Amino acid sequence: MSARTNKPHEVVERALELSRADGCVVIADEESTANLRWAGNALTTNGVTRGRTLTVIATVDGREGTASGVVSRSAVTADELEPLVRAAEAAARGGAGPAEDAQPLVSGVPESPDFTDAPAETSSAVFADFAPALGESFARARAGGRELYGFANHELVSSYLGTSTGLRLRHDQPKGTLELNAKSPDRTRSAWAGRSTRDFKDVDPAALDAELAVRLGWAERRIDLPAGRYETLLPPTAVADLLIYQMWSAAARDAAEGRTVFSKPGGGTRVGEKLTELPLTLRSDPNEPGLETAPFVLAHSSGDDASVFDNGLLLSATDWVREGTLTHLSTTRHSAGLTGLPVAPTIGNLILDGGEDRSLEEMVAATERGLLLTCLWYIREVDPATLLLTGLTRDGVYLVENGQVVGEVNNFRFNESPVDLLGRATEAGRTEKTLPREWSDWFTRAAMPALRVPDFNMSSVSQGV
Repeated sequence: MSARTNKPHEVVERALELSRADGCVVIADEESTANLRWAGNALTTNGVTRGRTLTVIATVDGREGTASGVVSRSAVTADELEPLVRAAEAAARGGAGPAEDAQPLVSGVPESPDFTDAPAETSSAVFADFAPALGESFARARAGGRELYGFANHELVSSYLGTSTGLRLRHDQPKGTLELNAKSPDRTRSAWAGRSTRDFKDVDPAALDAELAVRLGWAERRIDLPAGRYETLLPPTAVADLLIYQMWSAAARDAAEGRTVFSKPGGGTRVGEKLTELPLTLRSDPNEPGLETAPFVLAHSSGDDASVFDNGLLLSATDWVREGTLTHLSTTRHSAGLTGLPVAPTIGNLILDGGEDRSLEEMVAATERGLLLTCLWYIREVDPATLLLTGLTRDGVYLVENGQVVGEVNNFRFNESPVDLLGRATEAGRTEKTLPREWSDWFTRAAMPALRVPDFNMSSVSQGV
């Protein structure tokens, strides 16, 4: 019998019973996915998958401190469960010594009332309303002379966390993504739209197709522009991609040790410093409506901004930037002690608000001359000291003159720092849920406004579509 046929909470309990270590943390992640793919206005594939990953974290006390060992495996059978536990213990005893981030395992958190319930699962039924509406969009696109390509993916992960200190916690995390491309028949014009959703009930393929049809129409006129600095309207998806990377680069320890953009010259961090004159607040909240995420730490490994010793630590709403001022950097219990900053673990969503109640369309209408982006792509770090990033625009860059889009321009490579952009932005619009295109495989729960940047650095011309 495989562990997959047993209830996840029973696998967690059995692994804890088998443990001979001084401390033990077990995480069972039960995952199910459903997906649709389409090309040329026709469905091509669909599928449903199921799986389980088991992570065992063993801690061993010694004279010099506490060591840890972490082993994760999928499709673990009943016969393989004890060897998995022993492998984690061997990793703890045979490692390089005490774990630098060692802390007492978390205790005292009330048990999740649904800890022993069966895992939540998705199925093709999640697309019951979406799929017929998508089919109608295919017909409209075909009649309008455009081709639709894309995919829809829905994932449900039920995570069961048990520890030798008595924690028994459970969280169900849905994640849905929709990416839709419209192309001209000769493939010279392309437009993209994406959405993040929990259940596909709030996604309208017809509205997305109509949006893309307008953009393909804009692209019928082509205007070549040179590299340079342009007033640029960044849509919410592009803002999300940039600020997610900023969040990933905001570990307090790295900043305190002088390695990041959040390091203070001469020592310390930039916490308390004004980053932008706009009254913007960058925050995370596990209970944010529509963007709900795990209310406790689920750490499968340790790193700059996570610690396996913090598993089960309760999370609360955190303002990373409050009304323009940097207020928190991400910390584990260990790095909080090193830096003197409060404990502030990372949270699985990100929201930027505090802008004006203006849509992107209204911001376009108020633009004398500038560029309107669709999305960013292939983002890479150039300089961690300034958080300078480079990347490409994709699927439509449009020229705005006197409040109207007058045509599509060539794509560009950009060089910009999200921290610097916040300081130079002159306007933020209405915050809305968005799908970050570059990071959608790893991070989908975001809400951002459009930003107006007066001098966005398009460093070179790109020949991509």
